[in-house]
Amino acid sequence: MLVHVVADYGPAGDLAFAEVAQRLAAEVPGAMVVATPVAPFDTLAAGFVVAQLALNEGPADRAVFHNVAPRRDDGDAREANEGEGFTVGRTAAGTLVVGPNSGHSLAFVAGEMPLHVLDVPAAGSQFRSRDFLPGAIGRLARGDRDGILELLGAGAIPPVPPDVVAYTDGYGNLKTTVEQPPAASGERVLVRVGSAVATAIVSDGSFAVAEGELALAPGSSGWPLAGGGERRFLELFLRGGSAAARLGHPPSGSAVRVAAA
Repeated sequence: MLVHVVADYGPAGDLAFAEVAQRLAAEVPGAMVVATPVAPFDTLAAGFVVAQLALNEGPADRAVFHNVAPRRDDGDAREANEGEGFTVGRTAAGTLVVGPNSGHSLAFVAGEMPLHVLDVPAAGSQFRSRDFLPGAIGRLARGDRDGILELLGAGAIPPVPPDVVAYTDGYGNLKTTVEQPPAASGERVLVRVGSAVATAIVSDGSFAVAEGELALAPGSSGWPLAGGGERRFLELFLRGGSAAARLGHPPSGSAVRVAAA
């Protein structure tokens, strides 16, 4: 079984990733664990990654295990390290999606699969994704559905925020939630991301611009929709460089505003 671990533990070689992988290997013998880190508490980036991994083609025997749980659902003191409640979903292709309902971690997959409450303790450990979730994934992988409880209610998951940075990849490409090109291909626009401003060329393909030019183009990320069609967002791409560096390394959630140049 392929198990993706999407979490804010630190770099992929961090001890926390290793501990979770070790528990998963014990609960799901033969599991191939792939770690994808996101920034601390960045549920928006986590949600984008979860959708990209869960909703696209891959092996049938697959799970996306996510854990970015900033415990911001309640600002009061927490008893026994209690955090956001856990959930489980399964795509039409059979991919399991397991993790907390925290921030925007489920925003991109909401509506693409039924999402249920998962009967896993929300308290009792500072490291719930090591101590509780691997066992739950093991049970689910073996076909045990006893822990799958009620459907999440309407309004339990916030919508995808429009026109923001969602995820920055290793090349510095800024994957946004902008869905429609703001101008015809080849036109220049003024892009403001957070407090940074730059001109960009609207393109229908990232490499259809000269070296050193910033492009706003359909990105390499996106996924098929359960009802048909595809969801694909625009990204800011700097040919031969880093769009993130050009625009001051904006964090996820930074507003993306586009105007005529």
